[in-house]
Amino acid sequence: MKQNPTPNSFKAWVLAARPKTLTAASVPVLIGGALAYIYGHLQATPFLLCLLFAYLMQIDANFINDLYDFLKGTDREDRLGPERACAQGWITVPAMKKGILITTLLAACCGLCLLIYSGWEMIPVGLACILFAFLYTAGPYPLAYHGWGDVLVLVFFGFVPVGCTYYVMGHGWNTAVTMGSLACGLTIDTLLMVNNFRDRDQDRQSGKKTLVVRLGAKAGLILYFLLGLVACWCCFYFIGLGKPLAAILPQIYLLPHILTTMKMARIHQGKALNAILGETSRNILIFGMLLTIGLAL
Repeated sequence: MKQNPTPNSFKAWVLAARPKTLTAASVPVLIGGALAYIYGHLQATPFLLCLLFAYLMQIDANFINDLYDFLKGTDREDRLGPERACAQGWITVPAMKKGILITTLLAACCGLCLLIYSGWEMIPVGLACILFAFLYTAGPYPLAYHGWGDVLVLVFFGFVPVGCTYYVMGHGWNTAVTMGSLACGLTIDTLLMVNNFRDRDQDRQSGKKTLVVRLGAKAGLILYFLLGLVACWCCFYFIGLGKPLAAILPQIYLLPHILTTMKMARIHQGKALNAILGETSRNILIFGMLLTIGLAL
């Protein structure tokens, strides 16, 4: 029998941080760093600061989503996804609010350190990261509840982290950064898509209008597959940069992606889809590593 952690204990905070989600935070920074490398701009310190900022913002977003989904009553008893800290009583509401304040301040401090390398023009980007972490599930118009989740993933797990990782070292933007950002954002959106596919019935009852709720389960499954496929197509751009491996290696990702899509179709609904969540996270890491290696070689 699984034993719950002591409320507000170190173990409870680790569970609340959801360390498995840090894969989605790592991959964009790796790709941005690889793009900086091929143009001769890679620097260790700003790269590591970007990685730390990405981790802190991911944990901050996890805390915020945990708290506000609980307060809105979305984390129902029939929840199919992994257990949430506030809903399970692992973290009390006052403690979670303090945790959100601390992680937000730590992320802001990390962002201020990045200004040394990037310039003051990055301040609006940092503020947007913090603002939209809250707007995703908090406020009078929570964006995740109105079908904007996929757009936000594309922006804040694609263009912002990949592009800004490159920018703080390269002080510019180019088409390669755009294509790398697009490929990354599309791949990571598969994680949101499988979450929404699994939770479609509960989301419908809670009034959460995700793309899967709006378009149906069959469309969600097709979109899940197409996201990964189009991400791989984006990589063919790098052939023109004299980086054929950056185009070829990511195509290997399609094999586990197709197998996961087929398994997702077979399971179709229920808690068993949590296995697809794990496989999708693994596939994202595979894609990110393959593209990073392809760009670096």
